[in-house]
Amino acid sequence: MNAENYKKILLVDDDIDLLEQNKLLLESKGFNVVSAESGEDGWKLFQKEKPDAAIIDLIMEQMDSGFVLCHKIKKTELGKKIPVFILTSATYETGFKFSASTVEEKEWIKCDGIINKPVVVEELISKLENFNP
Repeated sequence: MNAENYKKILLVDDDIDLLEQNKLLLESKGFNVVSAESGEDGWKLFQKEKPDAAIIDLIMEQMDSGFVLCHKIKKTELGKKIPVFILTSATYETGFKFSASTVEEKEWIKCDGIINKPVVVEELISKLENFNP
């Protein structure tokens, strides 16, 4: 599938500076980005906007806010069809690299991949193009 098929991306991050920076990055590549600053607002926006993909920050209001939102999205009919990625700085901050590349990890984490901060747009586009529901 082509990255152009993902017209509308939901971006959720409680770090407003990073949210704006990533939104501009994605928009510069032609994506329409709808954004929210919390897991709760992200969930409402997901239901309202019906995005083609979602990028959710891992740690927001709570340590597991990103996991919780991804889980809620993936339980919906739309969520089962679209790529949902977790955005994290955990690797940068801890040196611990986790992923969602195996079936077991995807089942546990409830996402289609991990994107490390800072976002590399080419990496994100590659993940979108290689998404297979």
